[in-house]
Parts: sequence; C-alpha cells; structure tokens
Amino acid sequence: MRITRFVAGTVSAGLLGLTPIAIAAPGQAASTWTTTTTATPDTTSVTYGDDLYINVDVAGSDGYGPSSGTSTLYAMEAGSSTWVPVTTGAYPGSDFYPVKPRMTTTYKVVFNGYTEPVQTEYSDNYTPSESAPFTVGVTRNVKIDNAKARMTIKGKVKPNYKKKKVKVQIKKGKRYVKFKTVKTDKKSKFQVRLPAPRRGNKLYFKITVPGNSKFQSYSEIWYTYSYRSTITPRIAKLG
Repeated sequence: MRITRFVAGTVSAGLLGLTPIAIAAPGQAASTWTTTTTATPDTTSVTYGDDLYINVDVAGSDGYGPSSGTSTLYAMEAGSSTWVPVTTGAYPGSDFYPVKPRMTTTYKVVFNGYTEPVQTEYSDNYTPSESAPFTVGVTRNVKIDNAKARMTIKGKVKPNYKKKKVKVQIKKGKRYVKFKTVKTDKKSKFQVRLPAPRRGNKLYFKITVPGNSKFQSYSEIWYTYSYRSTITPRIAKLG
C-alpha cells in the first residue's frame, strides 16, 4: 500500500509541473447551399418560325440563391435521345429569348453550380441543379388563301412538305367527314376546288395538314356560300 501511494503522489506532482497546452477552437468553414432550378416557357405550342420565351429562376437553400455561375439551355428534338446545348446565360437566372424550335422539342435548364475561388468562413458555394424537362409542340406554318381559279383555295406549307397529303373534310351534321385528299407539289404548295352550296346555304370544310412525331396537326375551317339575291357562289375562311 505504501508503494502505491508513493507512485500516485509522484505522478500528481509531475502533472502539476506541466505547462498547459491551449486547444484552439476550429475556424468556421465556408457554407455550401443546394439549389433548385425552375424553367417556365411562355407557351407550350408555337408555329414554326415563331419565338419562345423561357423564364429561369435559380433558388438557393439559403433563401437567396447564387449571384454568380451560369445556366445553360439544353434541347432534345423529337426523334432524338441526345441533349444538345443551345445557349448559356450570363448569370444563374438568365432568361432565354428568343428561342426558335425547329420542330417539337423538349427543353431543360442546367445550373452549373458555383464555388468561390478563395474560400473563407464567409464564402457561399452552391451545388449544381437542373430544371424539370418540358416539351414545346411546334405546328407547321400553313398559309391558306383564295386562289385565282373560281371556288378554289391555295396553300403553302413550311418547312419542307413536298409531295405530302392535305386532308379536306366536309361538315355533315355536327361532324366532319372525308371529302377528298390532295397532295402538295415540289414547292410544298397545294390547291383544292370546293363545291358550291345550294342558293341561300353554306357548306363548311376543314383543311388539315396532318401531324407526326415532329409537328402538331394544323387545321383551318373554310366555307362556301351563296346568297339568294346573287347567282355567283363565294368562298371564305371562317373566323
């Protein structure tokens, strides 16, 4: 028992003679925030050749969001499985305009994230994020007008629609049924002669350029009419 007490006392005396070592508190690290990217088009359907406006917002989990970094608009056209970069904004929330889809296209916006070049306890870093994809349908640009020939309409279709079908339907009761089908020429133009109604009546026709995986269907309503007071029937567009 004496030996044990002697050793304990010696150790205690040695500890009392040590110089205390200061333990420094760790410095505050830079903050890293997650982000959420939202992209909203001003419309979900456009006519070929028209512009599309896409509003972009990049929000941060800090309640503010990044003021630096860039966002890129990506597109995947109908029939493709590859995302292709279209344009990059100057800052995270850059809106995109004008955007001109060549056919029905799916878009998304990708924020690349941001890390401050010099890291301090006051640095704010932001993780990358991307918006939910959205699809904008494209309708062919179809111009239909009166032709020089009597009771005839003419049309022009863009983009290239040569040697393709144009459906003509006539209204029977409340439904439109098949009247005839014509084809465009090598310049994507077509003509169709419409029958005249009995005097004092009207006949309604739906002119349709069918859709496919790349373009939405397009239709216009035309009608022929004849007044009781006139002999010559006429043709006009509805609306």
